[in-house]
Amino acid sequence: MIPLLEVALVMLALGFLLGFVGAGGSGFIISILTVVFGYPIHTALGTALAAMFFSSFSGSVSHYREGNMELRSGVVVGLTGAAGAWISSGWSSLIPEDRLGYLTSGMLFASGLALWFRMVYVSRRPSADDDQGPVAVQNRRFWLLAPLIGFLTGSLSGLFGIGSTPFIQLGLMLLLGMSMRYAAGTTMLVIMPIALAGGAGYFTIGYLDVHLLVAVVIGTMTGAYIGAKFTKRVPQIWLKTCMVLTPMIGGAILLL
Repeated sequence: MIPLLEVALVMLALGFLLGFVGAGGSGFIISILTVVFGYPIHTALGTALAAMFFSSFSGSVSHYREGNMELRSGVVVGLTGAAGAWISSGWSSLIPEDRLGYLTSGMLFASGLALWFRMVYVSRRPSADDDQGPVAVQNRRFWLLAPLIGFLTGSLSGLFGIGSTPFIQLGLMLLLGMSMRYAAGTTMLVIMPIALAGGAGYFTIGYLDVHLLVAVVIGTMTGAYIGAKFTKRVPQIWLKTCMVLTPMIGGAILLL
């Protein structure tokens, strides 16, 4: 069995788990590639970041068709996020591998805490808030905060190879006043240019293995598609717990 086939099979199992609990799992991908298969962490970061483009694309199409997306906000935040990801992906090469592993692990733990905070915040908002329309994009506050959200979260993604999903959603909800429904859908759109620019940045500095990327994408997307069909069979409290713990477990594996 060739190594890439082994990677694809492991990613198939990981994708099933991620699809089952509804998590992005870029941190888990990074951890498995570095700890289990021995890939350099810079290569793992670039591969995980580029792989997110494909999963985000399918999610974006679905959310757009369901009317869960604020297109103009997503474009503004996504493009500024792409700029941040492109710049910070170059910074990643300046950080030694061992130190980058610790920093990425810390960011994964922070992602788990951000997911927990998002759940608490959403649980305290009136349910009617999910029906409110898209935010206004004409005022000065929007044009100040939207690019800021994009650039900061994009920079985190490019530097650490993570999706920054909880940070993007919190920014859209807390700073732009989006409902959870629109924040979830718009975030999928935001991640696409971030993942594309960040992946391209890692490719230009030699840290993106295209063959490895193909194996990861085939495995995770196939597994996630199957795993998502079993999500309704699990109690909500289990799903929420797994969503918070998934990035943290990935961070813990990186510390091994």
